Amino acid sequence: MQIILNLSRSYLTECGSDGKADERLPGAIVVGVRARYEVVDSADMEELAGIVFRPGGFAGLFRERADLFFERSIALDDIWAGARLSERLSELPAPLDKLRTLEVLLNQRFHKGNRGSELVEHGIHLFRDPGLSVAQCARSVGVSERRLSQVFREQVGMGPKTWSRIHRFQVALRALHNGVDVPWAELALRCGYYDQSHFANDFRAFSGLNPTTYAARRTRWLNHVPIV
Repeated sequence: MQIILNLSRSYLTECGSDGKADERLPGAIVVGVRARYEVVDSADMEELAGIVFRPGGFAGLFRERADLFFERSIALDDIWAGARLSERLSELPAPLDKLRTLEVLLNQRFHKGNRGSELVEHGIHLFRDPGLSVAQCARSVGVSERRLSQVFREQVGMGPKTWSRIHRFQVALRALHNGVDVPWAELALRCGYYDQSHFANDFRAFSGLNPTTYAARRTRWLNHVPIV
């Protein structure tokens, strides 16, 4: 989850899958975790500030269930009333001043914030093994699959099975981004997929592209490709 602040204008743009603007969002938003790609209007990126939360961090600090934000963008003022972060930062002259001020405001707001769930932290550590199942993870942390799923949804914003799939996809994505030159079937197995077909299906579901297209369009920014 993250907070995005547009410091160059009073709104952010929500785009459709074709890249065309659908509607305007507030200039300061809370973005929930997502299980699918999103098209970003490059005009919004003239001057942005952002806060990226570690998994479970948002729920612990804001006392809000993360799953209520799943694939949603919510006005920051609805969650953090009176913050006026965009206005405060926009008045400052230099990027370093803006970042230092943002850090101070966060420390003032969160110095008494709760830690994230230890169960979530342990589960995320275990899921670094792309071959680990949810059942195996639950046994390792000493809870039922149902309990693990409930805590993940409330603290992270999605269930552990979806989290594990996205992590596996990101492992494959990093390999492609780094220019790994191996057959797709071999890469799929290396990243924990059952076969090449499962790899291709997950890749398209999360990115909207097939692996070949991503590899051809990749830029210096992981997870970002231009619309052609």
